[in-house]
Amino acid sequence: MNTLSTRPYQVCTKTIMDTTDPNIVFNEKGESDYYTNYKENIEPNWHPDERGYEELMKIADKIKKTSKNKDFDCIIGLSGGLDSSYAAYIATEVMGIRPLILHVDAGWNTDKAVGNIEKLINGLGLDLYTEVINWEEMKDLQTSFLKSQIADQDLPQDYAFFSGLYKFARKHNINYVLTGGNFSTECCREPEEWGGFPGIDTTLVKDIHGKFGKRKLKTFPLVDIINYKIIYRYIHGMEVFKPLDLVPYIKKDAEKLLMDKFGWEPFQHKHHESRFTRFYEDYWLPRKFGYQKRKAHFSSLILTGQMTREEALERVSKPELSEEFLQKEFEYVAHKLEMTTKELQSIFEGENKTYKTYKNKIGFIKLGAQIMQKLGLEKRLFR
Repeated sequence: MNTLSTRPYQVCTKTIMDTTDPNIVFNEKGESDYYTNYKENIEPNWHPDERGYEELMKIADKIKKTSKNKDFDCIIGLSGGLDSSYAAYIATEVMGIRPLILHVDAGWNTDKAVGNIEKLINGLGLDLYTEVINWEEMKDLQTSFLKSQIADQDLPQDYAFFSGLYKFARKHNINYVLTGGNFSTECCREPEEWGGFPGIDTTLVKDIHGKFGKRKLKTFPLVDIINYKIIYRYIHGMEVFKPLDLVPYIKKDAEKLLMDKFGWEPFQHKHHESRFTRFYEDYWLPRKFGYQKRKAHFSSLILTGQMTREEALERVSKPELSEEFLQKEFEYVAHKLEMTTKELQSIFEGENKTYKTYKNKIGFIKLGAQIMQKLGLEKRLFR
């Protein structure tokens, strides 16, 4: 039941990216373009050392000066996962700025994620605002996406998180957004075929929801990519910074620091702070489509020297979670979306499709990505 290519199977000799990405390219040494792109474009331009620290402090000074008459210097979206948690720590303790913490609750938080948010807020003395997405609308949009049969099942949550953040920042006149995005754990970008559709595409959402939805999305936040990439940035002056690219960011060290200082609890794997994302990445995507996002996550750690290729191959050779646990999560997701397990199983067994089946503006998004790459604003392989 997967949509894998008929191309002969091949895996990169330096990472564990393979031909489940149908557009992967290998050189004569068997090295993939993920590896060569990292070596040629990312590594030479990434300076998590004294140069990075100097740049970080310049950004901190700029933010402080332009926000001195405001209640907050910037906004950070906090999920309770490692990247956003460490970004909040760096902003407060290293940059010395006053972030407002926004948590967008899309209905799928794990207890551990909620606990981590509380521990960080209390430990860092920060203000938290929680935006709760209307569950009936969230449920209807997620059900629509499941019925669409595309691989990109985490888009509704992503759209809620990012749109909620940008809308809140705009409404409260906060010009600086700090994110946990980084090269250290994300330099190997997931290909779009694996459900890595780039950007918030309201054309795609409206077409899928128009075909399968049952209720209007009256309050669900949607900020189209054109708005936040062009209008928010160039008209409203909003800037997005990634502080984790400017400091040494080693996953295990960051986890230990947050655990020791705040009692923060680590997750088994990236994105496990959301029960839906955990289910989608560990059950739905690999079993229905044959794609494992862990290959990209582990490849990033291999490239940045945090994991050996052998360790990654061993770990990816078996499921991250037990069969019993995954079956219980299948039932939980069905129940939460008000389906029977038979109904969810029927969708699971349905014919796989791609976002190309539906109206979208991917051509425009890719053009924007190419322009950003030429300007040196996007270093990761983008396709």
